[in-house]
Amino acid sequence: MPPKVWPKISIVTPSYNTAEFLEATIQSILDQNYPNLEYIIIDGGSTDGSVDIIRKYQDRLAYWVSEKDGGHYDAAHKGFALATGEICGWLNSDDLYFSFALRTVAEIMSDLPEVCWLTTLNPVLWDAGGLMIGSTRIEGYSLDAYLDGRYLETRHTGFGYLQQESMFWRRSLYEKIEGGINNRFRLSADFDLWGQFFRHAKLYGVESMLGGFRLRVGQRSGNTEDLSQREKYMLEAGKVLEEHRTAAGWSANRLRDLAFSLRLREVPKLRVPIRDAVGYVGHRVCKANFMDVNSPWVVSSYKFI
Repeated sequence: MPPKVWPKISIVTPSYNTAEFLEATIQSILDQNYPNLEYIIIDGGSTDGSVDIIRKYQDRLAYWVSEKDGGHYDAAHKGFALATGEICGWLNSDDLYFSFALRTVAEIMSDLPEVCWLTTLNPVLWDAGGLMIGSTRIEGYSLDAYLDGRYLETRHTGFGYLQQESMFWRRSLYEKIEGGINNRFRLSADFDLWGQFFRHAKLYGVESMLGGFRLRVGQRSGNTEDLSQREKYMLEAGKVLEEHRTAAGWSANRLRDLAFSLRLREVPKLRVPIRDAVGYVGHRVCKANFMDVNSPWVVSSYKFI
């Protein structure tokens, strides 16, 4: 239900030479007219007109700066060091939120104090022009699935990726992460951050779409002359995963791995018994009654495979 007092939400946008897309990103946040917003933009010294766009909205920003920094993750780290909101989110300067994202997150976290970390079960992709071109379905979220590498694999061997553009968390959770965002990782520091979060809190899923990743030419996921950025990301994320596995004392579940590698979970007659035997435990939030505007949000736990 709508909270009596809207919690402060801090959104950080790292920015560098994305003037073509930056204004749409800013508008997707500010146009929600969320009543208790702290919006922070950390620009890395753009020379393409981005600073002029930021200045256009500076009266509605809690803080902004344009100066040389250590790159994308360093900018995000600087922003979250300044954030004072109870709830935090991270939207890059070419991505977009849905118009109801902030109020949805605020309602859920106000109703459910046990939810320290939240994302969508239906992550979205935008095209270069900002039109939604599709969504994927994530069956659920769990630490075990993270450690098994299911969020680095295809639909046949995993569940898809943890979408940074739809992640929201309590600042109290972020403060448990020593040093904040780890700048040792050039491409997968966000994947490392999720692993750090998983050590302290469950990740809850919501059916509502919250944000999306924009596909465009020249982004960090584009190709380089030697290895594609995707290949580089996977190599680095694999190292991140190994660090978290070692810290957690992880060992593989052979039956579960077999169900994925042989695609047994896709066989209709086997799906339910496999899920019940070796499935992961997820946590979903939803309205108790969608017909009632004052209905509270509630949590349900379930197994998924």
